[in-house]
Amino acid sequence: MNALPPADRTGPAGPLADFASLRTPEGAALLDELRDHDPARELATATRLRRTHPAALVSAALGQARLRQRAVAKFGAEDAYRMFFTPNGVEQATRSSVAGHRAGRFAALGVRSVADLCCGIGGDAIALARAGISVLAVDRDPLTAQVARANAEALGLQDRVEVRCADVTGIDTSPYDAVFVDPARRGGRGRIFDPEAYSPPLSWATGAALAAPRAALKIAPGVPHEAIAPQAEAEWISDGGDVKEAVLWFGEGFTPGAFRATLLPSGTTLVSGGRPPAPPVGPVGRYLYEPDGAVIRAHLVARIAEACGGRLIDETIAYVTSEREYASDAVSGYEITDQLPFNTKKLKALLRERRVGVLTVKKRGSAVEPEELRRRMKLQGPHAATVFLTRVAGAPTMLIGQPVARP
Repeated sequence: MNALPPADRTGPAGPLADFASLRTPEGAALLDELRDHDPARELATATRLRRTHPAALVSAALGQARLRQRAVAKFGAEDAYRMFFTPNGVEQATRSSVAGHRAGRFAALGVRSVADLCCGIGGDAIALARAGISVLAVDRDPLTAQVARANAEALGLQDRVEVRCADVTGIDTSPYDAVFVDPARRGGRGRIFDPEAYSPPLSWATGAALAAPRAALKIAPGVPHEAIAPQAEAEWISDGGDVKEAVLWFGEGFTPGAFRATLLPSGTTLVSGGRPPAPPVGPVGRYLYEPDGAVIRAHLVARIAEACGGRLIDETIAYVTSEREYASDAVSGYEITDQLPFNTKKLKALLRERRVGVLTVKKRGSAVEPEELRRRMKLQGPHAATVFLTRVAGAPTMLIGQPVARP
C-alpha cells in the first residue's frame, strides 16, 4: 500500500472526512444496520436511508458495507464486521490464516517487536499483535494509516500496535527485533509483475530485510526464483489448496537458500534439503498425484515422487504417478481407470457408456478449455468422473479416474 497516491482531500469533504463520519455514533449505527444488506437492493436502500441521514454518510456507509462483506473471506465475519477497509486494502490484505502463520514463525523465534513496513489496513499488524508482538505499523497514505489505526482499536489491540503515517524508506528499524515488508504489487494499471516495479522495489525491501536481525518480505508467489536473494529462505504458502503468497525470510533461525512449501490449514510443511535429483519419468501407473500449488511453486515435486516411490508422467508436467496409494495433505490423489490419446469423440463415447453426468476437468499442458469440453460432452447419468487433459511422454493424453478418499 506504500505506493498508492494520497487521496484527494481538497475541500471539506473527501475520503478522510468520509471515513471520520463512519466512526461517529451515527456512522457506527448505520454500519450495524447495513451489515446484512443486499447489494442488489442498494439503490432502494440508499434512497430510504437518505431520508434520515446525510447523503455523504450514506454513500460512505454503503461503500464500507460492501467492503466488509468482501473481507469476510479473508478475515472471518467476527473481525471483518468490526474492521474498516479501503478498496485497495481489502484486495491486498493478507488472509488472516496466512498472517497468523507468519506471525507464529516470528513468535516461535522469540521476536517481541516488529516494524511492519507498508502495513496497509493492518492485517499483518493485527496477527503479529495477537501473537504477543509489539508492532510499529507504517504506511505513507494518510487514509490507509487512519484505517489501520482504527482496526487496531476496533479489535482491542491499540496497546500493541503503533501506527505511523510516513514513508517507509525513512524509518529507523534498528530498535526492533524484526522487520516485515509488504511492498505494493498493484498500480494504476493493475497487478505488477516486475519485482523492481514494486513500491518500494524488491531490491530496497531486500536491503531493509538484510539490515535487520530477522525479517520477512512478502512477495507474489509467481516471483522468478532467480530474483530471490541467496541469503533468503523462500516459503510458498497455500490455504485450502490455493497458493496465496510467498515470503522471503532472513536472519537467525532461517536457512539461506532453502525452499519451503506450507499448506494451511493443516500446517504441513515440505522443505528442500539441497536440490534433489530430477524425478524419473515413466508410464502412468494406478495412481496419479496432483501436488499442491505451493509444492509446485517451491520446486519440491521431486519430494512427492520420492515419498510415493513415483515418477513424472512427462518431464515438463507436475503430475506424479505411482503404483502405490499415498496419502498426504501435499497432494490430491486419483485412481486412474483409463488412458486414451486425446480424442473428444472417444471421451464422449466412454462417458456415455459409463453414464457420467458430473465431470471434473483438470488440465496441465493442454490448451483445451474445461468448460468448452464439458459442453461438448453432453453429460447425462448418475455417476461422476475426473478427466486430466495433459501430456504423457510428450503426447496429448486423456486420463480418466476417481479421487482417492483421504483417511
